[in-house]
Amino acid sequence: MSMHNDDAEGRPLASAAPLRERIDAIDALRGLALFGVLLMNLETLFRVSLFRDFLPHGAESHVDHAISTALSIFVDLKAFAVFSLLFGIGLAIQHQRLQHHPARLMLLFRRLIVLLAFGLIHLYLIWNGDILTEYAIAGLLALPFLYVPTLVVAVACAVLFGVYLAMPLLPQIVSLPDFGWMVQHVQLAQQVYGSGTFQEILRFRIQEVPAIVPLLVMVFPRTLGLFLVGILFSRIGLVQKAKERGLWLWALAAVGIGSGLAASVSPFIGPASYGRLGAIIEHFATIALGVGYSCLVLALANMSAFRRMLAVIAPLGRMAFTNYIAQSLLLGLIFYGYGFGLFGKISVTMGLVIAASIYVTQLVVSRWWLERYRFGPLEWLWRALMYGNRPQMSVKEG
Repeated sequence: MSMHNDDAEGRPLASAAPLRERIDAIDALRGLALFGVLLMNLETLFRVSLFRDFLPHGAESHVDHAISTALSIFVDLKAFAVFSLLFGIGLAIQHQRLQHHPARLMLLFRRLIVLLAFGLIHLYLIWNGDILTEYAIAGLLALPFLYVPTLVVAVACAVLFGVYLAMPLLPQIVSLPDFGWMVQHVQLAQQVYGSGTFQEILRFRIQEVPAIVPLLVMVFPRTLGLFLVGILFSRIGLVQKAKERGLWLWALAAVGIGSGLAASVSPFIGPASYGRLGAIIEHFATIALGVGYSCLVLALANMSAFRRMLAVIAPLGRMAFTNYIAQSLLLGLIFYGYGFGLFGKISVTMGLVIAASIYVTQLVVSRWWLERYRFGPLEWLWRALMYGNRPQMSVKEG
């Protein structure tokens, strides 16, 4: 998830210096997206059962309802869309920086296989809302597109988005569990996650994975499509030459955010919230806002006032992998029975407070850590396993 200006031995690359500012902007964008991911993971996956959203549930307070609506419109799947786009950018930049390495493809392949291993450990032993496994698989499928003409990448991206948008109209490849199963499962989840032991929760989590897989399959075309968008961003210079491409970034931000918000709001004010049309509109909103948000932050990073503000968030984004796993561990302790057992017991508003508290703490810790070390702990391990050596860790080394 993170990108750094280093060679295979972990030393700074002098030739990469012109990219530093752009990478800081990407780290800041990743840090912002991580807050959205934290919010949605806490509110929809740790606080209550994932399948609760597919069922009618009790009335919320006015404040909770307002927060839920705002999250649905502005954040929800959009934060994951930004993450997906950033992953594609990172993959393209890694490919570019390894262009003179004789084992470039093998190193990228190993990087994704290591990520897949991390993802499977996270999925089964820590939390089954994991995104790393899907990202690793999508990354492996995206690798060939690093070696083909830009037009081919663009066409493949359009096809994937076309499939994703048309999915509500197509025959189902996979289907979610039926209503009765969801009702029983939500009740059982309340009991197991809220008061179970670590072993009981582990067993339940593993049994729950097959029911979650259809959701991952349904969004896979979007994930891979956004990876390719990230590759396109890198190819056409929206990252490395952001100042020169400023008008393009502002235009894409305006179109993406404008159309995405219109689509995201429409289900709340009209009949489009029902049926297949509502699903298509939701799919479009996720893609449009994900791209629009990304372009907006990259454009703002060209302005000195906003660059200083974004610099505060960049350390958290540089350690996104470590912070993402740390969030899962912390939320497990807060909500599961082997910790404080708050699963199903707190409001949306309290969930927002908890998420903000975790995020601010990670901002402080990330800055403190990176003043002393060159990588986050998991970023260092990922890099070591990718290159098969021990990268320099301390900023005082070398």
